[in-house]
Amino acid sequence: MTTLMRQEIDEIPDAVARLLDNANGDFHEAGERLKARDPAVIVTIARGSSDHAAHFLKYAIELQTGLPVASLGPSLASIYQTKLRLDRAAAFAVSQSGKSPDIVALAESARRGGALTFSLVNTLPSPLGEAANHAINIQAGPEKAVAATKSFVNSIVAGLAILASWSRDEALTRAVDTLPEHFDKALALDWSALLEPLKSADSLYMLGRGPALAIAAEAALKCKETCELHAEAYSSAEVLHGPVSIVGRDFPVVAFAARDKAEASIAGTVSKLAASNATCFITSDKATAGHRLPFIATGHPITDALALIVPYY
Repeated sequence: MTTLMRQEIDEIPDAVARLLDNANGDFHEAGERLKARDPAVIVTIARGSSDHAAHFLKYAIELQTGLPVASLGPSLASIYQTKLRLDRAAAFAVSQSGKSPDIVALAESARRGGALTFSLVNTLPSPLGEAANHAINIQAGPEKAVAATKSFVNSIVAGLAILASWSRDEALTRAVDTLPEHFDKALALDWSALLEPLKSADSLYMLGRGPALAIAAEAALKCKETCELHAEAYSSAEVLHGPVSIVGRDFPVVAFAARDKAEASIAGTVSKLAASNATCFITSDKATAGHRLPFIATGHPITDALALIVPYY
């Protein structure tokens, strides 16, 4: 039987194509507003999978523009009622439902504090859409499975399309435009080699760096949420400073490596963990140990990282 979650995973290429076909005007307008504002800092507002999408966009924005990006804790508004000072900032709020009270409260607070605010939301009209200066419908379609999949992907694609317009980056624009066909190919990749090692596992690590670290965080959440299997996400550099101490024989490690400047570093970490008899998997040809998971090379390091979530899902 095909699960509801699997049906929604299979809809990802079409959902992304729909977004790119219908929202170009929104992306251009958002890019122009960001260009005019010339923010000194970007802040993000989200929870759960949406926060992992925001984390991915953090790295993408920092890599493309050099601007710092910080995640704001929703409790700043909902619990502490802090008055924010964001006159030189832009803010991105990300939500599937668009109605989480603490996310809405923080988006409203950011706007009152002077930020130029954008909401990436799958439900319009919604309170979060109304809270922002500019609301963008991510057009993932109804998401009925408890675990978010296509809304996670579409949130990132919307953010990348805005970033490409804002930064006038033709290479990123082309990479985003070709994502539907790359996601379609990614759906056909076979990651079933992961299944047997995880059957007897009590815990595992998900590794990444840069945008791929956000993919590792999303993968760890889905492992807990859908399989009731404990998983933790770490930078492939950070894992060697403390967390490595519990990695022993047959401990599963899944490393998400894109075709970017961090790939060799991630591969090096996997080789070290494999030397401790961990059961390692990596989406790279550069590791000297561990099992290779197939991947789609999209032609751009940022979209390469995003494409890794589809075969994992």
